[in-house]
Amino acid sequence: MSQILLLTNNHGSSVDVLPALELLSHHVHILPAVPTALLDAKPSDLIMVDARKDLVGSRSLTQLLRATGISVPLLLVLTEGGMAAVTASWAADDVILESAGPAEVEARIRLALTRAASAEDGTHQEIQAAGIVIDEDSYTARVHGTALNLTYKEFELLKYLAQHPGRVFTRAQLLNEVWGYDYYGGTRTVDVHVRRLRAKLGSENESLISTVRNVGYRLTVSRQPDGDMADV
Repeated sequence: MSQILLLTNNHGSSVDVLPALELLSHHVHILPAVPTALLDAKPSDLIMVDARKDLVGSRSLTQLLRATGISVPLLLVLTEGGMAAVTASWAADDVILESAGPAEVEARIRLALTRAASAEDGTHQEIQAAGIVIDEDSYTARVHGTALNLTYKEFELLKYLAQHPGRVFTRAQLLNEVWGYDYYGGTRTVDVHVRRLRAKLGSENESLISTVRNVGYRLTVSRQPDGDMADV
């Protein structure tokens, strides 16, 4: 049995947000979906954010919650349509459809709590690909042992590419995944950050981020023929 904090601007009970939650044995504490709600919150094992009706506001809320340093799992409750808007930039651990049944909700809660417990026990994983090592906990990146001095977005872009080595992403895909669906800048932003990343990787490693002509970018897992490469 877990203590769950549900952040929602719905004035009813949890059954109005996630009906299956009422059928489980967890203790649910409901507060408004605002960052200051944590000031009045009891200690909780897991936080759920009702993101069904306000996607932009919910994204900002989850990012602010992470910025406060919370360590408990953060789950989003969404509609089917809202699923398409969620990216890694939301900083959530998992998503749950409002129509999910009790078994699925219980499984997602259990898995989220298990992952959190493993992290507290000192289980630590780094992202490694093509000589690049990403440490999400310390927000550091190294290439062949050399530390890189990256801005936040440069780090997020390199991390995303390293999580999918060899996979080609269009500029629009990278803009959506790294900057978020509500970012209004153009795809040229991706080109600028790729150019900066290559400069920081240095002449010996800049080819790790390759350009696939007329498509986009990828993290190269092995050196590609010159015909696959193109300058930004």
